Amino acid sequence: MSDKVANLNELLNAFNFEGKLANINRINDGHINDTYVFDFTDNKKNHKKYLVQELNVNVFRKPVDLMNNIIGVTHHLKEKVTECGGDPERECLYLYPAKDGKTYFVDTEGRFWRCFNYVYNAHSVQNAQTPEIFAEAARAFGKFQHYLSDYPIDSLVETIPNFHNTSSRLADFKQAVNDNKSYRADYCRKEIDFILARENDCGVLVKMIEEGKLPLRVTHNDTKLNNVMFDDETNKAICIVDLDTVMPGLSLYDFGDSIRFGASTAAEDETDLDKVHFDIDYFRAYADGFISTAGKSLTRNEILYLPFSSKLMTLECGMRFLGDYINGDVYFKTDYAEHNLIRARTQLKLVGEMEEAMPEMEKIISEICEKYGVDL
Repeated sequence: MSDKVANLNELLNAFNFEGKLANINRINDGHINDTYVFDFTDNKKNHKKYLVQELNVNVFRKPVDLMNNIIGVTHHLKEKVTECGGDPERECLYLYPAKDGKTYFVDTEGRFWRCFNYVYNAHSVQNAQTPEIFAEAARAFGKFQHYLSDYPIDSLVETIPNFHNTSSRLADFKQAVNDNKSYRADYCRKEIDFILARENDCGVLVKMIEEGKLPLRVTHNDTKLNNVMFDDETNKAICIVDLDTVMPGLSLYDFGDSIRFGASTAAEDETDLDKVHFDIDYFRAYADGFISTAGKSLTRNEILYLPFSSKLMTLECGMRFLGDYINGDVYFKTDYAEHNLIRARTQLKLVGEMEEAMPEMEKIISEICEKYGVDL
């Protein structure tokens, strides 16, 4: 076994795993949950893998509601994929029930576990090596929204209140700066001032929701590139993963977060800011892919605010990283003392470059809409 799992024997007895456990590998991509691949073999040495995950209930405080969201959405997606002639074993996640019939298991220490299908012959990527890969991810997220366009949004629970409510995030950030629990605020005054200078931006989308100018949709709310699985042979996007934050939201949140993560020339925690830039060609590629699959289901305001959402989601993420740094790293996993500060700096660098590129971004959206016959 290559990775130790807490209460392993309890876990093995909780689910109907097929075969004998041969190996465990930990996946280290996520900031929040602990994720493992359990590899089982039968008497003929055939392998069957499962994705086993411990949900972080300190972050996701309504785990049963969260699981109900996932159950409903994955069932709906599986039906849509099947209707369209796809392969539900590879094109969507689904949950294996525990032996007691529930889709989760709580061990004797209160740890919350669930088991998903493993997507074979597929991989995730941390950064898009080409615009084509980024565009492929965009088509996948556009299809994701398309498949869920008729899903009853009222059946979803907001498992993390105000998750992308940037006005609320700003209030939390201000509180962090005011409390200065870790005494770190003096080390990042430049970054704090940068965020506070953009206070008015934080309320734009929230106000539009309140005024009925933007519709709530079933959204993923965490559309980083590494939440897309790509086929090993074709490099086509086949499956969207990490559904913990699926809940009512804006299409703009999904689009903007994708740009934040994928249109950067460097990793989220790159220490050399000279390597961090906003790549307009990647923005163009993603916008093309997204609008090609989701464009005609979007409203005019949703399309017009795609460039702004890219900046806003990047600002929000930078705000969250910096606030967590000031609070003493209580939310995001970190590898060293300044990890969250480094993450915040990369995001704020991107915000500044997006502001400079905003007129060109708006022009690109207009050209793509004309290409696909989407009215503005």
